[in-house]
Amino acid sequence: MPCLALILALISPRLALFATWLLSDILGRAYDGWLLPVLGFFLLPWTTLAYAFMWNNGTREVTGLEWFIVGLAFLADLASHGGTARGRD
Repeated sequence: MPCLALILALISPRLALFATWLLSDILGRAYDGWLLPVLGFFLLPWTTLAYAFMWNNGTREVTGLEWFIVGLAFLADLASHGGTARGRD
């Protein structure tokens, strides 16, 4: 499943989130409720996906270098939002 999600994430992070939700329980294990994944789907899809996969990386917590990867995903989300705002000018 992680390889499929990675390939889908390269196409669209929202598509990867949907496939992850549909085909596995990774999002259910990483997040307690449904609100954060839904908000993440619309606002920060890269961050939501990265956090879920780092959480399920064996230790059931995000530590050390894993936070760096989640931070890179957050920067990718910010860049995608900034790029669309800049393109409208």
